[in-house]
Amino acid sequence: MPEHKIQRAKFPFIDIHSHHWNPSPEHVDQLVKEMDTINLRVLVNLSGGTGEELRKTVATMKGRYPDRFVVFANPRYDDINTPGYGQRAADRLAADVRNGAQGLKIFKNFGMDLKYANGERVHADDPIFDALFEKCAELRLPVLIHIAEPSAFFDPWDKNNERWLELKEFPQRARPPSKYPPFETLMAERNHLFAKHPKVNFIAAHLAFHGNDLERLGKLFDTLPNMYVDIAAVLAELGRQPYSAHDFLVKYQDRVLMGKDIYEVNEYKWYFRALETRDEYFEYYRRRHAFWRIYGFEVPDEVLKKVYYKNALKLVPGIDAKAFPN
Repeated sequence: MPEHKIQRAKFPFIDIHSHHWNPSPEHVDQLVKEMDTINLRVLVNLSGGTGEELRKTVATMKGRYPDRFVVFANPRYDDINTPGYGQRAADRLAADVRNGAQGLKIFKNFGMDLKYANGERVHADDPIFDALFEKCAELRLPVLIHIAEPSAFFDPWDKNNERWLELKEFPQRARPPSKYPPFETLMAERNHLFAKHPKVNFIAAHLAFHGNDLERLGKLFDTLPNMYVDIAAVLAELGRQPYSAHDFLVKYQDRVLMGKDIYEVNEYKWYFRALETRDEYFEYYRRRHAFWRIYGFEVPDEVLKKVYYKNALKLVPGIDAKAFPN
């Protein structure tokens, strides 16, 4: 079959989903060199931390390259059992914003592993977090949130589980019912969280873990106008249903953002190839995600611009829009 191995994105893009813990100046310099080769204009570091850690990360990344990086803050939970947690969390976030944070990232322990001192699971829609999300609404901060895991991680780990290899390599990723709430319980809590904070723009990581059911995700978009998703680490889901993926991205072009997750500069090229070409039956870059080959689902340029940068510009404050085409 004809091959079009795209080495550089057609338009400058924003990666809304990347992780760089306590980056050194040398790491940041290398990042910029690599970003330039693939047309990655702005990289969002979701692992900014909070307090002094956040301040240092902002200084290292944005102090050196103010227009190339965005840093999100992260909540801490060490004082969750002390009365007044929600307001303290909101105050910490406000301080982090003063120190340069441009959004809030909530990691996967939220809703699954986080527990109160009495052993009770902290639900994703627990009212204890209301003050924090109200602060996000007040400051107009996007919240990129990871709730649950791929539904296969909650299923029996047997020959019928298509993520068998990943669970073999990383058995700690399994979510057995003896230790974790069901997938659907977490989805219900997440959806309730989004609904009760309609002034907060939530970006659900990894296609909200509905990449294998785009019809379901579309219905959520129709119900929750403040919900968005990124495509980080779920390209294999879109690539095995190219017609549906194309139609979904065209229909919901205002709700989907480019993201990669694990940073590896050469792996972005699979995203370019899938989004920009109609190439057929090519291998995915990470076998544990997909035993199958994928297909390009080429989207129109206007859709591509929205996925690559326009939707992120709409949601994330402080990014220089002049660096991108109209």
